[in-house]
Amino acid sequence: MDITFLKEWLVGAVGILQFVLETASAICVFTGFILTVCIAMKSRQEPAANPAIKLTFGRWLLLALELQLAADILNTTVDPDIEGLVKLFGIALIRTFLNYFLTREIDIQEKHLSVQKTEQNLS
Repeated sequence: MDITFLKEWLVGAVGILQFVLETASAICVFTGFILTVCIAMKSRQEPAANPAIKLTFGRWLLLALELQLAADILNTTVDPDIEGLVKLFGIALIRTFLNYFLTREIDIQEKHLSVQKTEQNLS
């Protein structure tokens, strides 16, 4: 087998997988938005005060961020020039910070939600 053929095949396969990951990421954001709107409409609380709303959308955004990062990593593996690596580093750094703070916010909201459920059970 010719190595050029294998490299072209790999680039094509990675391109398809990158597209699938980016599409899945967009679907996650859309799904999270729809579910969040449904929860907000059913909720009797003000949306800003309802931790279930933030939790739902936050979890979907977290998954979307991870899928986007995976797509960026794949893209860089088949085209590893210095500009692409610097771009990947910047994107990975930003998404890691977003992921970290979003995870913290989700943890806070989960604790808040469990306190609310405990208070409702005691009532």
